[in-house]
Amino acid sequence: MASEKHVLMICVDQLSMSRLGLSGDAIAMTPTIDFLGRNGLNFDNLYSTCPICIPARRSLMTGMSPKSHGDRVYQDTMPMPSAVTLAQAFSDAGYQTYAVGKMHVYPQRNRIGFDDVILMEEGRNEFGVYDDYQIWLGEQGYIGDEFLHTIGNNTYYTRPWHLPEITHPTTWATKEMMRMIKRKDPGKPAFFYISYAAPHPPLLPLDTYLDMFTLDEMQLPDVANQWAESDSPILKTFTEKAHAYSEKEMRLALRAYYATCTHIDSQIRLLLGTLRESNMLDDTIIVFLSDHGDMLFEHGCIGKRLFYEGSCHVPFIISGTPALEYRKKVDTHQIASLEDVMPTLLDMCGIDIPDTVDGISLVSEQRHEYIFGEITEGTKATRMIMDGRYKLIYYPCGNIVQLFDIEQDKFELQDLSGCADLLAIKEMLIKRLIDNLHDGDERWVIDGKLVGFEASMKNEPIDFGLHNQRGSHWPPPGQYSNFGNSQK
Repeated sequence: MASEKHVLMICVDQLSMSRLGLSGDAIAMTPTIDFLGRNGLNFDNLYSTCPICIPARRSLMTGMSPKSHGDRVYQDTMPMPSAVTLAQAFSDAGYQTYAVGKMHVYPQRNRIGFDDVILMEEGRNEFGVYDDYQIWLGEQGYIGDEFLHTIGNNTYYTRPWHLPEITHPTTWATKEMMRMIKRKDPGKPAFFYISYAAPHPPLLPLDTYLDMFTLDEMQLPDVANQWAESDSPILKTFTEKAHAYSEKEMRLALRAYYATCTHIDSQIRLLLGTLRESNMLDDTIIVFLSDHGDMLFEHGCIGKRLFYEGSCHVPFIISGTPALEYRKKVDTHQIASLEDVMPTLLDMCGIDIPDTVDGISLVSEQRHEYIFGEITEGTKATRMIMDGRYKLIYYPCGNIVQLFDIEQDKFELQDLSGCADLLAIKEMLIKRLIDNLHDGDERWVIDGKLVGFEASMKNEPIDFGLHNQRGSHWPPPGQYSNFGNSQK
């Protein structure tokens, strides 16, 4: 057995690094997460290399890049790659491994190396599974009622949670994980993974947390920067969905988002309390992270799928008593990616890192020169190179290059791609980006120069499904129909 250290890994969905009090957000109320970050290792320069749920989680659970694990798009019926997962590596080292919440793998009941999974899949019945949360709701007398709140899974309209507090998905997941911790075999170390579906929409906070914020304090992002007002068809395309929301609706969405994050923060306190009362706290590595962020109307955009900071810059905190020994040894400002989470935790627990892992241990002497990101194919394809200070974003459709000095301009208000003083840096980053292109992307290059391609941006079809709106889930809809749209 490698060590007696336990691990509690807390993953949230769609939380930007910038939306924590720890990062200087004056509106955010995340005291527990902030405490863990201040008293642990706050890796504040970590990026999601494919900022959308499934590819990001594949990287998290395998330590593999999108190129290696096979998904840079969002392929919801793609099986996991043939590689040792994070859970399997811990299990092979003698750990009990348990997961609660959102997994987002296919098939849905694939445990990807965990001994057991208590599943909550956000109502994806089209893949044939009625998850554990839905079963539990039915047992409480609310069978099929989880989506009667009327809010779609990818919209930014909001309302308070419509059922009793105990039935809220965040509260339910916490209670199930507390039960898991209490059921641990006292003779073995444990790797616990809790995956909250929030703050990913639908934004459905409890009134308790919503009342902590006011609409007046919600600050709408300033999109009046020179590049966001560009006539470029590709940049205009990414702002189309946000145009649907009025100023009032945007403020309501921001308020609900902050309230949802505070709810999660309070639930983490219960997990720490359970570890303490189980005499495990002093021996547990506590991890907090997100799979990707949310633009939340920054630059006129919503959601993810972009390489601007709101979408791809995510929190990664390692805390707890076992992490204290690393505080003076580790550079927490180093450039990093989700692929590094698996090797870092294995290294801290003295477990061998599988050869399939592309990431590095952030508590070792290894360092990244840069991070390469890629998302989507076709007209909306986007690629990124980030070296820790400068970020280059490339849109092959229209052959658009953007360059930002993140150290000096964390809100990415100034595109420096035309700055003569930075020409050498721009060319170096372009070369690195070209060196990483694969699977057909090489056609965007002629004679060592990016040329991209010209294509007219077609209008998005009208979505009468209202961005993955659910209905009553009794009887389970997946048993009777094959959904025409991917349920994200």
